[in-house]
Amino acid sequence: MVKVLPGSDGNLLGIQVSDKLTARDYEEVMVPQLVGRIQQYGKARFLCYMDETFAGMELGAMLDDAKFFFKYKNDLERMAVVGAVKWIEVMTKLFSKFIEGEMQTFASEQLAAAWEWIKA
Repeated sequence: MVKVLPGSDGNLLGIQVSDKLTARDYEEVMVPQLVGRIQQYGKARFLCYMDETFAGMELGAMLDDAKFFFKYKNDLERMAVVGAVKWIEVMTKLFSKFIEGEMQTFASEQLAAAWEWIKA
């Protein structure tokens, strides 16, 4: 389940992911929100907070994730991934090699620091 976080404004989108991330979450919330910001502002900043109930991603969500980031790899100014399990942290670092913007991972207890970094 995905929820847009307070503080999402302008070209910045912050989301909270709970339970399992589905292809539907991607297609109905994340992609429209990010593409809208890219279209309006030219570049987007994205904070993804995986809370303590996060239980992984469906295969469809993983495929949507890869397709989105390769299509819009030059349109993300900054991306912060907060609270990720180890394999997602590794994938984030791998994706960071292919996008133009900056990517950084943060532990769950660093959510406030992630917000500061994404806004800087």
